[in-house]
Amino acid sequence: MGGKSLGQSFDPRSNALNACRLAMATGVILYHSWAITGRHLTPAPAHQILRDVWVDGFFAISGFLITWSWFKRPRIRDYFVARSLRILPGLWFCLAVTAFVIAPIGVAIQGGSASKLLRSPAPIQYVLGNSAVMLTQQGIDGSPSGIPVPGVWNGSLWTLIWEVLCYVAVALFGVVGLLRRRWFIPTLLALTLLWSARLPPWSMFADLAETQQAMNPQTAVLFVQAIVARFATMFLAGAFIYQVRNVLPARWWLVGLSVAIVLAASFLPNYRILAAVPLAYAVIATGALVRGKWLQLRTDLSYGVYVYGWPMQQLLVICGLGVLNPLLFAIVAVAATVPLAAISWFVVEKPSISLKTRLGQRQRALTEQTVAADSAAATSEERAPSAHIGRGTGTTP
Repeated sequence: MGGKSLGQSFDPRSNALNACRLAMATGVILYHSWAITGRHLTPAPAHQILRDVWVDGFFAISGFLITWSWFKRPRIRDYFVARSLRILPGLWFCLAVTAFVIAPIGVAIQGGSASKLLRSPAPIQYVLGNSAVMLTQQGIDGSPSGIPVPGVWNGSLWTLIWEVLCYVAVALFGVVGLLRRRWFIPTLLALTLLWSARLPPWSMFADLAETQQAMNPQTAVLFVQAIVARFATMFLAGAFIYQVRNVLPARWWLVGLSVAIVLAASFLPNYRILAAVPLAYAVIATGALVRGKWLQLRTDLSYGVYVYGWPMQQLLVICGLGVLNPLLFAIVAVAATVPLAAISWFVVEKPSISLKTRLGQRQRALTEQTVAADSAAATSEERAPSAHIGRGTGTTP
């Protein structure tokens, strides 16, 4: 084990990346517990890490796994079917639960009419308006209201469109052959890091991203650039780790060193400039090196915890629990979110993944049949002239 590379150590069927993602989804809930309860973390290095590292880690893991997925099966149709079945069913279910269950409960607790809300077009508009991954509608008929972050039922969903755009970029670069160029991913990563260094720090835009506050045109342009630079950098960091996995050692001391670099870089306005690749390595190598069976989770609740965390936190604040210390509030919020995440996994996400697997197997079977038929036809064509000559001339044995 000690002398293995990351590529040799990482078993795609038995690793701890699901546990890593679950920890990061829980970290998102922890960070949101300050803003959602109306408190603010003191601006400090720890603030930057607590705010950003969780979602950045998600994108790094995605860069690693999605790049791997493309090279394993570089077919556009299979690729996009697989990505769609992993993201969309869970998102649609979350939107429906938020619109038709969580929001009406919140309205009723605040003395409003849940039935009136359900009879209005607002819940359907919320589901349809956000169903294409782009978050275009934050509230539902004015709810939630009277809380520290009003009018926003799910501030976490804004990152999904950027994840999807990263998937699209992998497909485009893969189709034109750039991903197979050894220089391409490192060069693109270097360019995004340089771009990030020239932009204002993410802290300038963090609150705007989750609450979708109005911005003047100049701020909006910088905001979009900051988003693209941030997520492209982290996704490419994961893709870079995939590219060098067979020469990159998998060592716990390197994980520790990477974590130290991330913590030290948090004193910079933009920690990713130094810490993007170390963070990606720390998370991915941890997933490869952890051997405890109890951490090699077959049940992936991370997506559900991420998408249900914010609406459940809003509902808890409506119930009066916003007075709790943010750390205690986060514990309660995680406990309230996990059951919904489990329902999402077993009822929606796992069946969708199974469908993805069955469709992939069916497509591979059809491809193999086509190849076999073409091979048989080609063999018959090759043999037919020889047999004819043999019969006519007697020269074929």
